[in-house]
Amino acid sequence: MVKWNPAAEAAFINLKQALCSRLVLVAPDFKREFVVQTDASEVELGAVLTQVHEGLADAMAMWTPYPGEMPFFPTKGENCHILENTKNPLLSKDGDVIIGAIFSIHRGTLMQSLAYTEKPQPLTCIRFDLSEFRIAQTMTFAIEEINRSSSLLPNISVGYRIYDNCLSSLLSMQAAMALMNGQEITVEDTCSGQAVVQAIIGESESTPTIALTKTTRPFNIPVISHSSSCECLSNRKEYPSLFRTVPSDYYQGRALAYLVKHFGWSWVGAVYSDNDYGNNGMAIFLNAAKEEGICVEYSEKFDRSYPAKMIKVAEIVKKGTAKVIIVYLSYFDMNLLIEQLILNNLTGYQMIGVAGISAIDLLTPASYSVLAGTISFDVGKLKINGFADYAVNGFWQTALPCLHSEGNISQPENNCSKYEDMIQFKNYSNDIPEVRYANNAYNAVYAVAHSLHSLLGCTENQSCEKNKTIHAWQVIKSLKRVNFTSKVGDQIWFDSTGATAPKYDVVNWQRGVNGELQLKAVGYYDASLPSGQQFVLNAQDIVWAGEEREPRSVCSESCPPGTRKAAQKGRPICCYDCIPCAEGEISNQTDSNNCEQCPGEFWSNAVKDKCVLKAIEFLSFTEVMGIILVLFSLVGAILTVLVAILFLIEKDTPIVKANNSELSFLLLFSLALCFLCSLTFIGPPSEWSCMLRHTAFGITFVLCISCVLGKTIVVLVAFRATLPGSNVMKWFGPLQQRLSVLAFTLIQVLICVLWLTVSPPFPYKNMNYYKEKIILECNLGSALGFWAVLGYIGVLASICFVLAFLARTLPDNFNEAKFITFSILIFCAVWITFIPAYVSSPGKFTVAVEIFAILASSFALLFCIFTPKCYIILLKPELNTKKNMMGKMSSKAL
Repeated sequence: MVKWNPAAEAAFINLKQALCSRLVLVAPDFKREFVVQTDASEVELGAVLTQVHEGLADAMAMWTPYPGEMPFFPTKGENCHILENTKNPLLSKDGDVIIGAIFSIHRGTLMQSLAYTEKPQPLTCIRFDLSEFRIAQTMTFAIEEINRSSSLLPNISVGYRIYDNCLSSLLSMQAAMALMNGQEITVEDTCSGQAVVQAIIGESESTPTIALTKTTRPFNIPVISHSSSCECLSNRKEYPSLFRTVPSDYYQGRALAYLVKHFGWSWVGAVYSDNDYGNNGMAIFLNAAKEEGICVEYSEKFDRSYPAKMIKVAEIVKKGTAKVIIVYLSYFDMNLLIEQLILNNLTGYQMIGVAGISAIDLLTPASYSVLAGTISFDVGKLKINGFADYAVNGFWQTALPCLHSEGNISQPENNCSKYEDMIQFKNYSNDIPEVRYANNAYNAVYAVAHSLHSLLGCTENQSCEKNKTIHAWQVIKSLKRVNFTSKVGDQIWFDSTGATAPKYDVVNWQRGVNGELQLKAVGYYDASLPSGQQFVLNAQDIVWAGEEREPRSVCSESCPPGTRKAAQKGRPICCYDCIPCAEGEISNQTDSNNCEQCPGEFWSNAVKDKCVLKAIEFLSFTEVMGIILVLFSLVGAILTVLVAILFLIEKDTPIVKANNSELSFLLLFSLALCFLCSLTFIGPPSEWSCMLRHTAFGITFVLCISCVLGKTIVVLVAFRATLPGSNVMKWFGPLQQRLSVLAFTLIQVLICVLWLTVSPPFPYKNMNYYKEKIILECNLGSALGFWAVLGYIGVLASICFVLAFLARTLPDNFNEAKFITFSILIFCAVWITFIPAYVSSPGKFTVAVEIFAILASSFALLFCIFTPKCYIILLKPELNTKKNMMGKMSSKAL
């Protein structure tokens, strides 16, 4: 027994705005009856249905059961009340157990004017829907199979009560109440102690299913829907008694996004039903589309009750630039959209739809212009053996009592008026293979049968406990454990959300070989498979919108490799400009969001789509600059050798003797080395060449300057030695000259040894100066060592310049001091200008500047010191005499 909570009375009063007919609710303990009546029209009624369902659930939730007892149904022997004007089922059959169903076998009702002074007449259903009727036939066919089966419910007869709600919320509620309370004309006054129906199959749309489930929830009557796929129904806390033989839209919405992504469409429009099915499904698609980088130009919804909104949707589609339209509509709403598209001549749009629109009767010669090439998901064609024969023969003989076996309409006393629009399809069978969702209804019936088989203790080929009382909540519990393979090969079980495995066919709306209109399977989507195998398409079998090639639907054309996408301000991310990658960056894919920086030794090619090795730069022997410098080096060395040979030949002549032949030969040797050491700066740097080029240059130049310094000192000492009483020459004789040159040179050698020991030069790839190329150069290692070598050369050159400058006024025959002054002056000028040029010159020009400084200073010494002597030896031999040298000296000395 149950206890009544007084607060429940207020909840029941909230139902007063709900129904146009009388509803009697009986609570077995408090014997209280509430009669709810209102004069609201059907349109007004639709607006408050949700409140009705919630009010009913709230009221029933306030009944508190005693431990171990279910509160929802009258116990055996309690009085049952029969409502007036209760709508009878369209199709019915008695049985030991009853399965209820609600289908939309008609698409609408005739609106009647309410005078508010008389009782409203029953609604009249119009527009017969053959596809929904076939689903009802599928249900009766499955029940007939079960009744003939010896292994499933062997001695139990299964009956049915099938109601037609005619897409009317009012009729749907009346049917639910009739199935739930058993309030039919044939119901006895004494209740049997169990629910009138063990389960209800339906409805065909998600929103009515929500209403049905909320209505039956307080009574724990299970609802098994064959086509309600709204993800909102997956909430088991909200809908614990709902089961579905169709997958949740969570998978279908995401599969739509995958399909759009597969074909490279990034700019789409969307049209969807303004109900639970459309709103929830579109929300799933929009989230998945955002994850996949798909932009939605417009997202418009409409309600079939507002024609003006449908007209607006057609106008928005016409103004839009997207060539692909996502259609998330129910079958009935799709009919309305097609009408508007045809009226506005909106053809050539590639439609991508959900399983709800996959119905062959939508594809007609009139609609083909707007539906050709449509791609949609589908739950699969009818696969039930024997159904076609049953649908056109057996069904009419057993389900409609007003027909004789030969198929003629009986006398008026057997009223067939409510079947008139159905009977005209009695022998029509062409549509049967194309019936969608029929398999789901078939599987739903078998799921209920298997759960009852378990509850009644049936064994294979044995009888069941026929008189056993079954409560609806037990059926729910048993349905959760159902797991079987149907005759059509489907594995039927319900997951934690009450839905079946997510599997869809992908169909293309096209003409067949013989010109017939068809929904051709071109692939499938199976979310139960591993990632990467879930989506399979045969694109070559697809006929596109307008029967042309695959459409393109993008806001901006793809950015080619070598560019990146830059979003346009104020527009979706799919609208962008293509910006070339910066130098040193690449993009090797189409529609790259960013350019990638090339690794250190690589650089972008001309079109910025590939990283290539940077150009390597060094002063080469094969380039023009290198060849010129090599020629000058060799010419300098050859000239030096020729001068040495000339001096060797003329070594006994006065002019050679007078210029200190030993230091002259040593100077010429060092100059030859200076010319040749410049060659070490040309070519790719190596570890040995880097150490050799700077140290060889430093030592040979110090040797050269030491010789010049020695010659300058000799000139000064020689001049002083000619003065009376002078004995200077004995302090700077040949031995002292050799030792001074050796000492000066050894100091430089020591500096170089320290440099090479502490931090020697090494080959280095300089990628800092130029980004697009690598400079192969010698890193100095220790900059202090390099500048110490140069500094020491500079000190010796400065001392030599000062001494030569002081000796510039010596007699003409001893004018070598003047030539030394000029040579050292040029030498210093070259190296002073070398420093800023060396620091500021890029790449191989740094090396060229250094070679130029070496060659220029070497040529200055060679020409300034030795050219006058060679001139006298070769062109003025008459001046190359001791007498001439001595005479000039005497006269000048006086």
